[in-house]
Amino acid sequence: MLWGAAGVVAAGFLIALEIAARGYGERGPIAAQAREVIFAPQSGTVLYAGMALMMVVLTWRQRFIAIGAAIGIDLVFWLVRWSVGAQMMYGNGALLVTLACAVIALTRRTGRERALLLKGVGLALLLVAGRKTGYTWLLITSKTRPTVLDQYVATADHALGNPSWVVGRIVEASGPIGAHVLDWVYIQLAVAAVIVALYQLRNVAAERRFPGHHLVRTFIVVGLLGPGIYMIFPVVGPIFAYGADGGQWAVANLWPHTPPTVSVPQAIPFSEYPPRNCMPSLHTAWATAIFIHSRKGPRALRYLGVFWLIATLGATLGFGYHYGADIVAGVVFTVTIEAALRAVDRGWDRQGVVLVAYGTAVFAALLVAYRYLSMEMAGHPWVAGPLVIAALASVIYGYVRTSRRWDQHPQPPVRVPGQRQERQLERI
Repeated sequence: MLWGAAGVVAAGFLIALEIAARGYGERGPIAAQAREVIFAPQSGTVLYAGMALMMVVLTWRQRFIAIGAAIGIDLVFWLVRWSVGAQMMYGNGALLVTLACAVIALTRRTGRERALLLKGVGLALLLVAGRKTGYTWLLITSKTRPTVLDQYVATADHALGNPSWVVGRIVEASGPIGAHVLDWVYIQLAVAAVIVALYQLRNVAAERRFPGHHLVRTFIVVGLLGPGIYMIFPVVGPIFAYGADGGQWAVANLWPHTPPTVSVPQAIPFSEYPPRNCMPSLHTAWATAIFIHSRKGPRALRYLGVFWLIATLGATLGFGYHYGADIVAGVVFTVTIEAALRAVDRGWDRQGVVLVAYGTAVFAALLVAYRYLSMEMAGHPWVAGPLVIAALASVIYGYVRTSRRWDQHPQPPVRVPGQRQERQLERI
């Protein structure tokens, strides 16, 4: 019933976004994804990453068949596109194999085996649909928020030392190699997420069940809640508001060499082109989630989590996509969501409730301070800056302390009174 209710809510959400996008003359997430069954996908890497998540429920023999079928289908598509001069891209095979597994689950599986395969397909499609949904959300933010609050965030960022301007000059000095590496890390965030998720879900095929909590859950919740904050606090980022990419709409062409002067901030009208997707930084939020979930893996996975977090921070700041204030808000946002998801698994014990309430209060206080106390923050940087960092550190410390207690004293799953255990049929 829980998975069914979640599916109904997700379907309603996607339909609403489809209708909203159509109202602006654009394809919504449903139409965009359906189109990729035949036409060239936007990202073949994401489609294969989604199929990899789905395959955690399959046996090794079934995995080899799925991979072979996906590659074979892509080769056929590639030859057809090459012969007619169409756009070249791979990934249709992975999507078709994932959809075929959904059909097999509904027609050839029963009971727990059907539910397990459908959950695997659901993970794959959620990863793929999440990307399309994000694009639609960004379109809606740019169409419905004609003014942005960048001046408020830039003013508050003086308390943190204008980190976007500092890192922007460092990236510029690193030359094309450094910029290329950061750009690849920034774009391929889903690759690192899938690597960590595959490690966490490595025993699903053998145990025939998913673990209580894993990275994909955090990714989905961050992606669902984050765009709502975009609508409340629309910000386009320094590369647009204070850089050359903003064109005639930019306040001035200052980024990354000249930090803006402190002046009374105000909401400014801006072009519909750039999405209002800065507050909080969801790239930072997702990279933080990857870092958190990689801590319990082997050394190579832990190194991957550290590298991806540092490189993502360098890209978000160094390319002028975010202010330092966005980064702080993004970390608090993710840690609070992670605490909430783990608290749900434990039945909302007192420690979880206190931690989630505190993280929510800190996140709300940061947004209020950026919006209404930015002048005071810029005027007293040696007070406001340490306070912001201390608030961030307190949330992180609270999560580390509470999660360690949870790990030391795991709570058994709560059994519903009167719940009957499903009888297993012996296979002959």
